[in-house]
Amino acid sequence: MDRIEAVHTLTKRLIVMTLVAVLVVGAISAITLFGEGRLMITWLCFLCGIIGGFVSIQQRIRKVSDEELELLNRSWFPILLVPIFGGVFSLVLYVIFLSGIMTGGAFPEFDFPVKPEGLSDTFYMKAVLSQTYPSTGQDLAKLVFWSFVSGFSERFVPQIVTKISNTSRSKDA
Repeated sequence: MDRIEAVHTLTKRLIVMTLVAVLVVGAISAITLFGEGRLMITWLCFLCGIIGGFVSIQQRIRKVSDEELELLNRSWFPILLVPIFGGVFSLVLYVIFLSGIMTGGAFPEFDFPVKPEGLSDTFYMKAVLSQTYPSTGQDLAKLVFWSFVSGFSERFVPQIVTKISNTSRSKDA
């Protein structure tokens, strides 16, 4: 298989996998949206991270060596790994945003549910995870953007985690 044909084959696989991911996560989101009447932000973040990962791979295909291209065409696993990491990294970034560790005009703000008196912490945490939403439409757009970036740039979230970890350690010393 020549290089151009290998790139086209890989591109077709990426398109198929992207569509499957969008359909699966979209279906799960639709079920919660129409069944329970709410949008699950975690699924939205995960989907945007996956899409960012697929776009990143697509942009790098032309630059990979012939050996790497052959490996990618032989197995679906390496192709799926980057987008899955992108989805996971988007969830980590979402938690970082929820925690307030990263704040400022470029980052989303959230409205948290009020904890009713007498509600246990366990049930409140479930409410936080299922009923916390970006404060405005702009905040939702910021979250979608950063979720895509976390999948697109493989090193983005790990660098943030390392920086936060190092800052925390220096404060403890």
